[in-house]
Amino acid sequence: MTKKGPAVAACIPAFNEEATIARVVLTAERFVDRVLVCDDGSTDMTGVIAEALGAEVVLHETNLGYGAALQSLFKEVLERGFETVVTLDSNGQHDPSDIPKLLKRLSLGDVDIVIGSRFLEGGGSEAPAWRRAGIQAITGIVANGGVKVTDAQSGFRAYTRHALESLSLTEEGMGVSTEILLKAGEKGLRIAEVPIHVTYDENSSTRSPVPHGLDVVLNTMKHLSIRHPLLFYGLPGLVSTVIALAFWVWTLQIFADTRVISTNLALIAVGATIVGLMLMTTSIILWVIVSVVREKS
Repeated sequence: MTKKGPAVAACIPAFNEEATIARVVLTAERFVDRVLVCDDGSTDMTGVIAEALGAEVVLHETNLGYGAALQSLFKEVLERGFETVVTLDSNGQHDPSDIPKLLKRLSLGDVDIVIGSRFLEGGGSEAPAWRRAGIQAITGIVANGGVKVTDAQSGFRAYTRHALESLSLTEEGMGVSTEILLKAGEKGLRIAEVPIHVTYDENSSTRSPVPHGLDVVLNTMKHLSIRHPLLFYGLPGLVSTVIALAFWVWTLQIFADTRVISTNLALIAVGATIVGLMLMTTSIILWVIVSVVREKS
């Protein structure tokens, strides 16, 4: 393939993927100027194989996580002046032959990030139905944060240099996928999607799906709570306060009629009052902090 335009790098986070890394590296090399692999503390031959096949290897002495691997790779490509970056998985689920499809969409110049989506017409996934449902649920949470995409968990993406320079990432685990999207939305970065097909193999995942899913959901909720503290904490706090008032009125009515305090109702009223005040106080404090940080930045 003849490469045109700014230099393109493929970034591949990898942890114990010696069975698949060779095919991924060799195929990706056909479509980009340079392949960089982050050997994230592998205990097998992943890094050795990747380097022997021409990839440049960024080494983590211990396993730090998918997000940490991406951060190391992004730092490397920015320091070396690459203008376009493609990320894909090392376990063979993504077909590197789809790289030109993402680059072609990015080259139109109207977007900053292109996502390879399993859920667009023309795409697809062999993942079990329960896994697809989990991905779509996470995508729905991201949509509630203001970023409308069809596949928030796809790691097959293309970025402009401007996009990477605009993002300050903190998540070291799988939650980085949604962190990128939420922060991209906050920065006003433009996102598009193209259809891809993902080959799923139960043995290709290095993490159990349950902790993987919990990691993503909890980190996504954390970022949403920081971006919208009044909605995330303030609204539940208001609801809790209203419930507390209702139970206080009920308790006082019973006391007025019988001169007996209903302990159960009083305890619910006290608990709801405490929860409501804590949530509303938290929302106000976070809102002030976030507002000050945004103004300074």
